[in-house]
Amino acid sequence: MKFQKPLAERMRPKNLDDYIGQGHLVGNKAILRKSLDSGNVPSMILWGPPGVGKTTLARIIANESKRGFFTLSAINSGVKDIREIIEKAGKQELFNNPNPILFIDEIHRFSKSQQDSLLGAVENGTVTLIGATTENPSFEVISPLLSRCQVYILKSFGAKELEELLTKAITTDAELLKKKIVVKERDALFRFSGGDARKLLNILEIIVNSESTNQITITNKKVSEKLQENIALYDKSGEQHYDIISAFIKSIRGSDPNAAVYWLARMLKGGEDIKFIARRMVILASEDIGLANPNALLLANGCFSAVSVIGMPEARIILSQTAIYLACSPKSNSSYLAIDKALDIAAKTGDLPVPLHLRNAPTKLMKDLGYANDYKYAHSFHGNFVKQEFLPMELSGNKFFEPGDNAREREITAFLKNLWG
Repeated sequence: MKFQKPLAERMRPKNLDDYIGQGHLVGNKAILRKSLDSGNVPSMILWGPPGVGKTTLARIIANESKRGFFTLSAINSGVKDIREIIEKAGKQELFNNPNPILFIDEIHRFSKSQQDSLLGAVENGTVTLIGATTENPSFEVISPLLSRCQVYILKSFGAKELEELLTKAITTDAELLKKKIVVKERDALFRFSGGDARKLLNILEIIVNSESTNQITITNKKVSEKLQENIALYDKSGEQHYDIISAFIKSIRGSDPNAAVYWLARMLKGGEDIKFIARRMVILASEDIGLANPNALLLANGCFSAVSVIGMPEARIILSQTAIYLACSPKSNSSYLAIDKALDIAAKTGDLPVPLHLRNAPTKLMKDLGYANDYKYAHSFHGNFVKQEFLPMELSGNKFFEPGDNAREREITAFLKNLWG
């Protein structure tokens, strides 16, 4: 019996002209298109969320550059598998074929030794490596391998790209053309997809397959109802990664330790990477707790170090302790807001010169030019403080940091008010 391919697989583009999205990489005169046109394809890491076309792009690169294509999944491949493919790739050189593409999905799950085994083949050009990852490669890919690869960031689909994909599926897919599909409302389709092209096509397929008639009208209500009825099918691909981590983070931010532990348990049961969970708590400790409880960052950082060394199943206890502590901590995003406001001003004001009194003066010439002349050394004054201007003149009076309303930051407010008035 011949099984029907899923819609997402049927809609997978075969060339760049059919590829939707990522115009910053593959549009006219964009960097990857220029690499393909020149025939000079570098080893690369494709970094982006699920369903944005990382695997598809790797296949298109291999196809358009007329190279062999080997693929490994970091979940179930080891060093032995890597060596076997490198050996096969080396044999192709004997026939003057261009070096093949080795595509590794979820490369962030490869251990250091597995990544080390790729170095020689990438360095001498036996293979052109394309790694796909949903995680920041700076954390998850070893430095020697990262330095040999270009890192390209793929973005989630916006409404424009999702609309294009939806229309293309309905108007070109042979199976969908057998139905009369009218998309009356698309908000729920786009919202549930979360910018994930594969998820959008999966949802569309669920809706279509659930109808007994060939006349199908898609509405927001129908999408919501059908997804509830088919939740097991919807979750079958294991793409709740971002939904559940979002629920986990929001539960901690909302000071609900019970919900935080529940979502933590869901992630651990699903085999989520414990370092991914711990790393998100390090970020949250600064972004959402910050100065309200500075110890939160220390504990979260300690948690990350501990679970990296210990591993499961014991790591679950450390993760639970940290999640509960963070959930029960007072919350403040004042540091987060301060740096974003400062970055915005810095981007708008350009390269304002550093005031003379704040400049470094290591040479006599610099001292003669007035560098550091009027700087007041705080420790030479009562209370180790003296009023002086530390911002460029054009930004004098700007306030970036607004202390939050919690016990710790009320102390900071009083301290600053005592100094600055």
